[in-house]
Amino acid sequence: MVLRISLIGAGDIRYHYYNLLKINEEEFKREIERIAKTLVNSGYEIVLLPDKGISFEIAKEYKKLGKGKVIGTVPLSDKDFGIIHLKPYMEAKVNGRKVFDEFIDTNNWYKQDVTHCIFGDVILMLGNSLGSLGELVYSYYLQKFFIENNLGLKAKRKAIHPEARAGERVPYSVIVYEPFVKERLNFEIEAYIKKLNGNVYYVENSEELKEILENIKSLAHD
Repeated sequence: MVLRISLIGAGDIRYHYYNLLKINEEEFKREIERIAKTLVNSGYEIVLLPDKGISFEIAKEYKKLGKGKVIGTVPLSDKDFGIIHLKPYMEAKVNGRKVFDEFIDTNNWYKQDVTHCIFGDVILMLGNSLGSLGELVYSYYLQKFFIENNLGLKAKRKAIHPEARAGERVPYSVIVYEPFVKERLNFEIEAYIKKLNGNVYYVENSEELKEILENIKSLAHD
């Protein structure tokens, strides 16, 4: 089974990366290209919400390279907010090919936010926005119930969703891409991730990202 990486980051590129982090637009685009190339060459599938933002930009570059699978997590059955705004991204194409190869139905937006990251074996953190921080923290909150029998509430991944895979083959870890964040993760959050048998990696560039991805792959078991 091919390892899968969950992409999370900011949706408002101009505000978050250009204004808040003061990243030059051209350098931002070069980083996107380098990250996408690294993900493809490392042999990982990618999973993300099909919406505007850094994750989608990486998915487009990833697909331009012509190989590898892109999976979207989508609350197809949601009745509160709907998914009309996601349709252009779900149907987007690059070089005549659809960006997304398949979709995972997460049912509704509440479950989407909580479960989004557990459809990957590892998380790539591309920005500390409100949404990405929520997705990160909730994924480890679920992981807590996957591995700890608290008050008889131990949960089974496949009961939550048949596509859930966090922690099955490799330690459920997060890679923080430092060029896209101002500070490291909160001390307490990082401690909880490690308590749950996960690792926190900080990488300064795509070369370090490649090395970490290869190291994680070497830990995989069927």
